[in-house]
Amino acid sequence: MKVDQHITLVAALQIGFGVIGILIGLVIFLAVTGGGILSHDTHAIAITSVVGGLVGGAFILFSIPDIIGGIGLLKRKSWARILIIIVSCIDLLSIPFGTAVGIYSLWVLLHDDTVKYFQEQN
Repeated sequence: MKVDQHITLVAALQIGFGVIGILIGLVIFLAVTGGGILSHDTHAIAITSVVGGLVGGAFILFSIPDIIGGIGLLKRKSWARILIIIVSCIDLLSIPFGTAVGIYSLWVLLHDDTVKYFQEQN
């Protein structure tokens, strides 16, 4: 597999991981907030709305850089390489899938051939 193919695969994995994170955030928001609404208790609605918004929003917020960086990698932007390196370090904490995506992304993006590839692109 060539460097170009590895970069494309990393981009696709990061975009996919980001989309999954956004979907998880939306499901958490809807489930937690919906649970409060179904209870018909005003205190429960207030609490679950805040908790659902914060937890779901955090998932969405942390997933956006994956998508932006993945799109940047597809366009072979050098800033996207740096962004995905940073994001991959954070992804390592998302056991087990984030860890696998993070390790592979770091392996590809920190490889000497990839560094040369992005230097030639500029």
